[in-house]
This record gives sequence, C-alpha cells and structure tokens, in this order.
Amino acid sequence: MPAAMNAPAEKPTGAQRGSRVPRPIDVLVGKRIRARRLLLRMEQKTLASRLGLTFQQVHKYETGANRISASRLSETASILGVPISYFFTGLADMAPAEPLSCENMERPEVIELIRIYYAIPDVNLRQQVIAMAKRFAKGLPPLPRGGGRAHEDG
Repeated sequence: MPAAMNAPAEKPTGAQRGSRVPRPIDVLVGKRIRARRLLLRMEQKTLASRLGLTFQQVHKYETGANRISASRLSETASILGVPISYFFTGLADMAPAEPLSCENMERPEVIELIRIYYAIPDVNLRQQVIAMAKRFAKGLPPLPRGGGRAHEDG
C-alpha cells in the first residue's frame, strides 16, 4: 500500500480555517436575520447592543462570514420577535444552490412593500392587494375602479 494512503489526514491550518467560504446555510440564516431586522427598522448597532456584541459581529452573522451559535440564534430570535424556525423556513425544500435566491428579500422596495402590506388592517383588503399584484405580474391591466371585471381582449 502506498505511504500516502496511510498518512494521517492533515488538519487545516489557522489560515485555511479563516479563509473558508461561508456555507449556504450560514448565508441563509444571516440573510433571514438581516431581512427581519430591516423589516423591524432596527439598525445593526441596536441588535448588536441588545446581544452584547459589536455591530461588526452582527454584520458577520448577517453575511454568513461567522456562524451563529444555537444560543445566540435563540436570543436573536427573541429580540426579533420570531421563533427560531423562522431562520430555517423552507430550507428542506431548497435545492443546494437556492439559499442565495432570497436576495430579493433584502431589497429596500421589497421590505417597504411588506411593511405597507402588513400595515393594512383589513384582511380582505390585503387579499385584494395580492390579487392585484398577481394580475400585474401576469401583465394584465388593473381592474376598473368600480370593482367590475376588466375586459381581457385576447
């Protein structure tokens, strides 16, 4: 048997450990932390202060550069008013390359749209907003003001 096969596996050096590429799950959890923080209009330094950290550490969590421990994630969830499962919602259904696809959730206009949507107190009105958005996404015109159905020329 060749000597190389019997050699013990090399341990990564400090430089190799520090230069790792963030794992998709760490990036996903970080993005969910950031999205929730922004939805609440909370600054990084506010979250950091409540966690007893620097804003740089929160930034590293949000980018996936540093992993967040279970206890810190629990504390973060409590501060952000969500269950821990919020940070992992939909993970089981994702393809390996999909965690980065939630980048749209960080866009300012998406966050503003979500805030406005949840500011509408009437559930039926919120459903109408969804129906209208679906029409626009299909390239259909808005319904006339009377609430009647628009004629869809085909």
